[in-house]
Amino acid sequence: QVQLQESGPGLVKPSQTLSLTCTVSGESITSSHSAWIWVRQFPGKGLEWIGVIQFDGDAYYSPSLRNRTSISRDTSENHISLQLYSVTPEDSAVYYCARDDGYSWSPVIWGQGTPVTVSS
Repeated sequence: QVQLQESGPGLVKPSQTLSLTCTVSGESITSSHSAWIWVRQFPGKGLEWIGVIQFDGDAYYSPSLRNRTSISRDTSENHISLQLYSVTPEDSAVYYCARDDGYSWSPVIWGQGTPVTVSS
């Protein structure tokens, strides 16, 4: 079955770049009509959709984060990456990657999430 595992530093200093990786097993990230999503959850609050990279390599971002977000992939390693630039303490959250339902970018298979704290 498809499994996703996020990894990255748990602590990032303000103004630095947050870099996370999502390693996918059980399915190629280039499989037709698949899309791979980054989402975050703030403490005590709902989920925020960050962006998505499709099977064809096209990436799309939340308008509120577009200017400081980049999602990329390594097809040889079968993983996707998230970079969030110029972080502030307000970016502290649990970050998740997920596989979509195949047609609507709705996440249906989730990684376990990785907590990130932005603090000096």
